[in-house]
Amino acid sequence: MSDDTPDPKPDPKPDAKPDAKPDAKPDTKPDTKPDTKPDAKPDAKPEPDVPTPMPKPKTPNLALRRLRAGFKPSRGQAIVAIVLALVGCVAVVQVRVNRADAGYQNARREDLIAILDGLGQNTRRLESEIADLEARKNTLSSSADKAQTARDQAEAQIRTLGILAGTMAAVGQGVRITLNDPQGKMTSSNLLDAIEELRDAGAEAIQINGSVRVVASTDFVDDAPGIRVDGQKLTSPYVIEAIGESHNLAEAANFPGGLVSEVTGPQIGGTAEVNELSSLSITALHAPQEHRYARPAPSPTK
Repeated sequence: MSDDTPDPKPDPKPDAKPDAKPDAKPDTKPDTKPDTKPDAKPDAKPEPDVPTPMPKPKTPNLALRRLRAGFKPSRGQAIVAIVLALVGCVAVVQVRVNRADAGYQNARREDLIAILDGLGQNTRRLESEIADLEARKNTLSSSADKAQTARDQAEAQIRTLGILAGTMAAVGQGVRITLNDPQGKMTSSNLLDAIEELRDAGAEAIQINGSVRVVASTDFVDDAPGIRVDGQKLTSPYVIEAIGESHNLAEAANFPGGLVSEVTGPQIGGTAEVNELSSLSITALHAPQEHRYARPAPSPTK
Protein backbone atom coordinates (compact mmCIF):
# COMPACT_ATOMS: atom_id res chain seq x y z
CA MET A 1 0.00 0.00 0.00
CA SER A 2 2.78 2.38 0.73
CA ASP A 3 4.40 1.78 -2.61
CA ASP A 4 1.28 2.47 -4.71
CA THR A 5 -0.03 5.79 -3.30
CA PRO A 6 2.82 8.26 -4.04
CA ASP A 7 2.86 7.60 -7.76
CA PRO A 8 -0.45 9.24 -8.88
CA LYS A 9 0.25 12.79 -7.40
CA PRO A 10 3.26 13.91 -9.38
CA ASP A 11 1.72 13.09 -12.76
CA PRO A 12 -1.25 15.56 -12.96
CA LYS A 13 0.64 18.80 -12.14
CA PRO A 14 3.44 18.63 -14.69
CA ASP A 15 1.03 17.64 -17.42
CA ALA A 16 -1.61 20.35 -16.78
CA LYS A 17 0.52 23.44 -16.79
CA PRO A 18 2.46 22.92 -19.97
CA ASP A 19 -0.66 21.99 -21.87
CA ALA A 20 -2.79 25.03 -20.93
CA LYS A 21 -0.56 28.07 -20.98
CA PRO A 22 1.71 27.40 -23.91
CA ASP A 23 -1.24 26.55 -26.13
CA ALA A 24 -3.34 29.61 -25.25
CA LYS A 25 -0.79 32.38 -25.69
CA PRO A 26 0.58 31.57 -29.12
CA ASP A 27 -2.93 31.08 -30.57
CA THR A 28 -4.49 34.46 -29.54
CA LYS A 29 -2.05 37.38 -29.45
CA PRO A 30 0.11 36.82 -32.52
CA ASP A 31 -2.97 36.28 -34.73
CA THR A 32 -5.03 39.40 -33.75
CA LYS A 33 -2.54 42.29 -33.56
CA PRO A 34 -0.70 41.87 -36.87
CA ASP A 35 -4.01 41.48 -38.77
CA THR A 36 -5.71 44.77 -37.62
CA LYS A 37 -3.29 47.62 -36.95
CA PRO A 38 -0.78 47.33 -39.80
CA ASP A 39 -3.59 47.02 -42.37
CA ALA A 40 -5.70 49.99 -41.05
CA LYS A 41 -3.07 52.71 -41.05
CA PRO A 42 -2.23 52.75 -44.79
CA ASP A 43 -5.93 52.82 -45.75
CA ALA A 44 -7.02 55.69 -43.44
CA LYS A 45 -4.19 58.24 -43.77
CA PRO A 46 -2.07 58.11 -46.96
CA GLU A 47 1.32 59.67 -46.71
CA PRO A 48 1.58 63.21 -48.35
CA ASP A 49 3.77 63.83 -51.36
CA VAL A 50 7.02 65.46 -50.46
CA PRO A 51 7.92 68.33 -52.92
CA THR A 52 11.20 68.08 -54.63
CA PRO A 53 13.63 70.78 -53.54
CA MET A 54 14.19 73.68 -56.02
CA PRO A 55 17.70 74.34 -57.21
CA LYS A 56 19.35 77.26 -55.49
CA PRO A 57 19.70 80.45 -57.62
CA LYS A 58 23.04 81.58 -58.69
CA THR A 59 24.79 84.02 -56.50
CA PRO A 60 24.08 87.72 -57.37
CA ASN A 61 27.75 88.44 -57.72
CA LEU A 62 28.11 86.01 -60.57
CA ALA A 63 25.01 87.34 -62.37
CA LEU A 64 26.19 90.92 -61.94
CA ARG A 65 29.57 90.07 -63.38
CA ARG A 66 27.97 88.47 -66.41
CA LEU A 67 25.67 91.49 -66.87
CA ARG A 68 28.59 93.89 -66.75
CA ALA A 69 30.53 91.78 -69.19
CA GLY A 70 27.60 91.89 -71.64
CA PHE A 71 27.40 95.72 -71.54
CA LYS A 72 30.94 96.29 -72.69
CA PRO A 73 30.45 97.28 -76.36
CA SER A 74 33.09 96.81 -78.91
CA ARG A 75 34.53 99.68 -80.95
CA GLY A 76 32.30 98.89 -83.92
CA GLN A 77 29.17 98.86 -81.78
CA ALA A 78 30.09 102.23 -80.27
CA ILE A 79 30.53 103.77 -83.74
CA VAL A 80 27.17 102.38 -84.88
CA ALA A 81 25.48 103.82 -81.77
CA ILE A 82 26.95 107.28 -82.41
CA VAL A 83 25.84 107.22 -86.04
CA LEU A 84 22.30 106.21 -85.04
CA ALA A 85 22.18 109.02 -82.45
CA LEU A 86 23.21 111.59 -85.07
CA VAL A 87 20.60 110.28 -87.51
CA GLY A 88 17.94 110.59 -84.79
CA CYS A 89 18.92 114.19 -84.04
CA VAL A 90 18.79 115.11 -87.72
CA ALA A 91 15.36 113.50 -88.04
CA VAL A 92 13.99 115.46 -85.06
CA VAL A 93 15.33 118.75 -86.45
CA GLN A 94 13.84 118.03 -89.86
CA VAL A 95 10.42 117.26 -88.35
CA ARG A 96 10.46 120.54 -86.43
CA VAL A 97 11.43 122.49 -89.55
CA ASN A 98 8.64 120.86 -91.51
CA ARG A 99 6.14 121.76 -88.80
CA ALA A 100 7.34 125.36 -88.79
CA ASP A 101 7.02 125.59 -92.56
CA ALA A 102 3.52 124.09 -92.47
CA GLY A 103 2.19 127.36 -91.05
CA TYR A 104 3.21 129.23 -94.20
CA GLN A 105 1.72 126.64 -96.56
CA ASN A 106 -1.80 127.61 -95.58
CA ALA A 107 -1.14 131.36 -95.69
CA ARG A 108 -2.60 133.53 -98.43
CA ARG A 109 -0.46 135.08 -101.13
CA GLU A 110 -1.06 138.56 -99.74
CA ASP A 111 0.02 137.44 -96.27
CA LEU A 112 3.22 135.92 -97.64
CA ILE A 113 4.00 139.13 -99.55
CA ALA A 114 3.47 141.18 -96.38
CA ILE A 115 5.74 138.83 -94.40
CA LEU A 116 8.47 139.11 -97.04
CA ASP A 117 8.15 142.90 -97.08
CA GLY A 118 8.45 143.01 -93.31
CA LEU A 119 11.53 140.81 -93.36
CA GLY A 120 13.08 142.95 -96.07
CA GLN A 121 12.45 146.13 -94.12
CA ASN A 122 13.93 144.65 -90.95
CA THR A 123 16.97 143.51 -92.90
CA ARG A 124 17.51 146.95 -94.42
CA ARG A 125 17.08 148.63 -91.06
CA LEU A 126 19.59 146.34 -89.39
CA GLU A 127 22.06 146.80 -92.23
CA SER A 128 21.69 150.57 -91.88
CA GLU A 129 22.33 150.36 -88.13
CA ILE A 130 25.40 148.21 -88.71
CA ALA A 131 26.77 150.67 -91.27
CA ASP A 132 26.08 153.58 -88.89
CA LEU A 133 27.87 151.89 -86.01
CA GLU A 134 30.85 151.01 -88.17
CA ALA A 135 31.04 154.62 -89.39
CA ARG A 136 31.03 155.85 -85.79
CA LYS A 137 33.75 153.43 -84.87
CA ASN A 138 35.92 154.52 -87.79
CA THR A 139 35.33 158.19 -86.97
CA LEU A 140 36.33 157.71 -83.35
CA SER A 141 39.43 155.74 -84.22
CA SER A 142 40.66 158.16 -86.93
CA SER A 143 39.64 161.51 -85.43
CA ALA A 144 42.31 163.71 -83.87
CA ASP A 145 39.93 165.15 -81.26
CA LYS A 146 38.25 161.98 -80.08
CA ALA A 147 36.54 163.68 -77.14
CA GLN A 148 34.76 166.21 -79.36
CA THR A 149 33.76 163.50 -81.81
CA ALA A 150 32.33 161.41 -78.98
CA ARG A 151 30.31 164.40 -77.76
CA ASP A 152 28.91 165.04 -81.24
CA GLN A 153 27.86 161.42 -81.58
CA ALA A 154 26.28 161.49 -78.13
CA GLU A 155 24.22 164.57 -79.07
CA ALA A 156 23.08 162.89 -82.29
CA GLN A 157 22.08 159.84 -80.28
CA ILE A 158 20.14 162.04 -77.87
CA ARG A 159 18.20 163.59 -80.77
CA THR A 160 17.39 160.17 -82.14
CA LEU A 161 16.22 158.92 -78.78
CA GLY A 162 14.22 162.13 -78.28
CA ILE A 163 12.29 161.45 -81.48
CA LEU A 164 11.60 157.89 -80.41
CA ALA A 165 10.55 158.99 -76.92
CA GLY A 166 8.32 161.71 -78.36
CA THR A 167 10.08 164.56 -76.55
CA MET A 168 11.37 166.19 -79.75
CA ALA A 169 9.63 167.26 -82.97
CA ALA A 170 10.35 165.33 -86.16
CA VAL A 171 10.33 166.09 -89.88
CA GLY A 172 10.45 163.66 -92.81
CA GLN A 173 8.49 161.86 -95.47
CA GLY A 174 5.49 159.83 -94.44
CA VAL A 175 1.72 159.45 -94.74
CA ARG A 176 -1.40 161.17 -93.50
CA ILE A 177 -4.39 158.87 -92.91
CA THR A 178 -7.83 160.39 -92.34
CA LEU A 179 -10.49 158.10 -90.83
CA ASN A 180 -14.12 159.20 -90.78
CA ASP A 181 -16.49 157.42 -88.39
CA PRO A 182 -19.96 158.98 -88.89
CA GLN A 183 -21.74 156.26 -86.92
CA GLY A 184 -19.32 156.31 -83.98
CA LYS A 185 -18.53 152.61 -84.23
CA MET A 186 -14.75 152.85 -84.07
CA THR A 187 -13.26 151.56 -80.84
CA SER A 188 -9.91 151.88 -79.14
CA SER A 189 -8.90 148.47 -80.48
CA ASN A 190 -9.43 149.66 -84.08
CA LEU A 191 -7.20 152.66 -83.53
CA LEU A 192 -4.58 150.58 -81.75
CA ASP A 193 -4.53 148.11 -84.67
CA ALA A 194 -3.90 151.01 -87.05
CA ILE A 195 -0.94 152.19 -84.95
CA GLU A 196 0.48 148.67 -84.77
CA GLU A 197 0.29 148.23 -88.54
CA LEU A 198 2.18 151.47 -89.07
CA ARG A 199 4.78 150.46 -86.51
CA ASP A 200 5.29 147.15 -88.28
CA ALA A 201 5.73 149.00 -91.58
CA GLY A 202 8.58 151.08 -90.14
CA ALA A 203 6.93 154.23 -88.75
CA GLU A 204 9.43 156.21 -86.65
CA ALA A 205 7.16 158.96 -85.28
CA ILE A 206 3.34 159.07 -85.03
CA GLN A 207 0.82 161.66 -83.90
CA ILE A 208 -3.01 161.67 -83.86
CA ASN A 209 -5.14 164.74 -84.59
CA GLY A 210 -2.03 166.89 -84.28
CA SER A 211 -2.25 166.84 -80.47
CA VAL A 212 -1.26 163.41 -79.16
CA ARG A 213 2.20 161.94 -79.70
CA VAL A 214 2.14 158.16 -79.82
CA VAL A 215 4.95 156.47 -77.87
CA ALA A 216 5.49 153.09 -76.26
CA SER A 217 3.49 153.99 -73.15
CA THR A 218 0.47 155.51 -74.96
CA ASP A 219 -2.84 154.03 -73.83
CA PHE A 220 -6.17 153.81 -75.73
CA VAL A 221 -9.50 153.73 -73.90
CA ASP A 222 -13.08 153.68 -75.24
CA ASP A 223 -15.02 156.85 -74.38
CA ALA A 224 -18.08 156.94 -76.65
CA PRO A 225 -18.63 158.89 -78.70
CA GLY A 226 -14.91 158.96 -79.31
CA ILE A 227 -11.65 157.49 -78.01
CA ARG A 228 -9.46 158.68 -75.15
CA VAL A 229 -5.75 158.58 -76.00
CA ASP A 230 -3.26 159.27 -73.20
CA GLY A 231 -6.04 160.88 -71.22
CA GLN A 232 -7.12 163.20 -74.08
CA LYS A 233 -10.46 162.55 -75.75
CA LEU A 234 -10.44 162.43 -79.56
CA THR A 235 -13.41 162.29 -81.91
CA SER A 236 -13.95 161.62 -85.60
CA PRO A 237 -12.34 162.35 -87.98
CA TYR A 238 -9.17 160.69 -86.71
CA VAL A 239 -6.07 162.02 -88.52
CA ILE A 240 -3.02 159.79 -88.13
CA GLU A 241 0.33 161.20 -89.31
CA ALA A 242 3.35 158.93 -89.43
CA ILE A 243 6.95 159.55 -90.55
CA GLY A 244 8.70 156.74 -92.37
CA GLU A 245 9.12 155.28 -95.85
CA SER A 246 5.94 156.68 -97.38
CA HIS A 247 5.28 153.87 -99.87
CA ASN A 248 5.64 151.13 -97.27
CA LEU A 249 3.37 152.97 -94.84
CA ALA A 250 0.72 153.48 -97.50
CA GLU A 251 0.87 149.82 -98.54
CA ALA A 252 0.48 148.75 -94.92
CA ALA A 253 -2.64 150.90 -94.55
CA ASN A 254 -4.19 149.71 -97.83
CA PHE A 255 -3.31 146.07 -97.30
CA PRO A 256 -6.35 143.76 -97.79
CA GLY A 257 -7.81 143.04 -94.39
CA GLY A 258 -5.84 145.93 -92.88
CA LEU A 259 -6.74 149.38 -91.61
CA VAL A 260 -8.65 150.72 -94.63
CA SER A 261 -10.57 147.46 -95.12
CA GLU A 262 -11.55 147.41 -91.46
CA VAL A 263 -12.79 151.00 -91.35
CA THR A 264 -14.67 150.89 -94.65
CA GLY A 265 -16.18 147.46 -93.93
CA PRO A 266 -19.76 146.83 -92.83
CA GLN A 267 -18.82 146.59 -89.17
CA ILE A 268 -17.82 150.28 -88.98
CA GLY A 269 -19.14 151.74 -92.24
CA GLY A 270 -16.70 154.66 -92.35
CA THR A 271 -14.31 156.10 -94.91
CA ALA A 272 -10.52 156.19 -95.08
CA GLU A 273 -8.13 158.38 -97.07
CA VAL A 274 -4.37 157.70 -97.35
CA ASN A 275 -2.01 160.37 -98.68
CA GLU A 276 1.72 159.96 -99.24
CA LEU A 277 3.74 163.08 -98.35
CA SER A 278 7.34 163.90 -99.19
CA SER A 279 7.61 166.19 -96.16
CA LEU A 280 5.63 165.86 -92.96
CA SER A 281 6.06 167.64 -89.62
CA ILE A 282 5.14 166.07 -86.32
CA THR A 283 5.03 168.68 -83.60
CA ALA A 284 3.02 167.03 -80.82
CA LEU A 285 5.24 166.17 -77.85
CA HIS A 286 4.92 163.59 -75.15
CA ALA A 287 5.32 164.78 -71.56
CA PRO A 288 7.56 162.20 -69.87
CA GLN A 289 6.55 161.11 -66.42
CA GLU A 290 8.91 160.28 -63.63
CA HIS A 291 9.15 156.58 -63.02
CA ARG A 292 8.01 155.49 -59.61
CA TYR A 293 9.65 152.08 -59.52
CA ALA A 294 12.03 151.64 -62.47
CA ARG A 295 15.59 152.83 -62.01
CA PRO A 296 18.58 152.62 -64.37
CA ALA A 297 20.52 149.44 -63.78
CA PRO A 298 24.21 149.83 -62.89
CA SER A 299 26.70 149.02 -65.64
CA PRO A 300 28.15 145.54 -65.30
CA THR A 301 31.69 145.54 -63.98
CA LYS A 302 34.34 143.67 -65.88
